[in-house]
Amino acid sequence: MMDTNKLKELVKLMVDNDLTELDLQDEKETVTLKRGHGGVPVVAHSPMFAATPQMAATPAASGGGGAAPAAAPSGPQVTIESPMVGTFYSSPNPDAPTFVKVGQQVSPDTVVCLIEAMKVFNEIKAEKSGVVESIMVKSGQAVEFGQKLFALKPA
Repeated sequence: MMDTNKLKELVKLMVDNDLTELDLQDEKETVTLKRGHGGVPVVAHSPMFAATPQMAATPAASGGGGAAPAAAPSGPQVTIESPMVGTFYSSPNPDAPTFVKVGQQVSPDTVVCLIEAMKVFNEIKAEKSGVVESIMVKSGQAVEFGQKLFALKPA
């Protein structure tokens, strides 16, 4: 079994060099690490629960950490979808403000959330311009590849 610190160093190497796959082999072991990049899904298991479309449209109880899902927006819209499987976070840490709020203008370079996959936190950018009409998932919720995260009114 490979040392955990060695694995962390390899993951850091991947992130620092923007690598999507790393294969290492020696006489005793073989290690293959993969991470999502662009639209490529990353397979990660989250034992908490699986997100369903019904959950995405259900308002959250008041008082939790992060943004609560909002009701479906009206009018023409574009969506920001999850580029990978993982855990959605609306802020960089529990005590920090959320990356974006409903009513906020975003540009393609605006970081809208983090998705944790395989213990790597990935910044997700809007890649579109518009005004945030709704946030469709709750911070800490498991998300699937292609799941709608935000609805935008095009700018």
